[in-house]
Amino acid sequence: LRAVREQGYTEPTPIQSKAIPVILQGLDIMAAAQTGTGKTAGFTLPLLQRLGARQAENGAQAADRPPRSIRALVLTPTRELAAQVADSIETYGRYLPFRSAVIFGGVKINPQIDKLRRGVDVLVATPGRLLDHASQKTIDLSRVEILVLDEADRMLDMGFMPDIRRIMALLPEKTKRQNLLFSATFPEEIRQLAGRLLNQPQLLEVAPANATVDLIEQLVHPVDQNRK
Repeated sequence: LRAVREQGYTEPTPIQSKAIPVILQGLDIMAAAQTGTGKTAGFTLPLLQRLGARQAENGAQAADRPPRSIRALVLTPTRELAAQVADSIETYGRYLPFRSAVIFGGVKINPQIDKLRRGVDVLVATPGRLLDHASQKTIDLSRVEILVLDEADRMLDMGFMPDIRRIMALLPEKTKRQNLLFSATFPEEIRQLAGRLLNQPQLLEVAPANATVDLIEQLVHPVDQNRK
């Protein structure tokens, strides 16, 4: 709350009002939310609170866990979005005892390996680089308690679905973790993915299905192939 106050937030956005109470109950969600609606805080704030509450409840059992094994995983389609989500987790979790990290491709892998070795509670990742770490055995996803799939439709557009399926195999089964899926649109392949990924999810919509954000003006410039 202190971190939220410092950001000057006083009223939740519609997606935050709908998502936060449901996530705090520990339920899975399938949420229709576009970029620019405040969805990042909509899952980050309750995620951090749930991790804190469970840590307090499981104090005795925590001794059985490897130190700082990854407890929450956020998957995003692009490095830009991964960096943005990681910034939000750092901002909102400023006064909490959790370590977070972000991993994506296009940069050296060794500093990421060092950070993972030191222990991370909340990890933000793009699918390809996460699988690189998995193949090098520098990451253990077997104790993930909360999974977030952000901008699932863009993951589909960018051809990440095979990677997502491979990552699912590295996680605890879906009934043993909380699953949060956010997508601006819900084509059939995303609905099929939701069936495999989510456990009796609550469907949250704050805008008509497949609508775009009103605040964004969109222009289309048709360009022939040779001039792209």
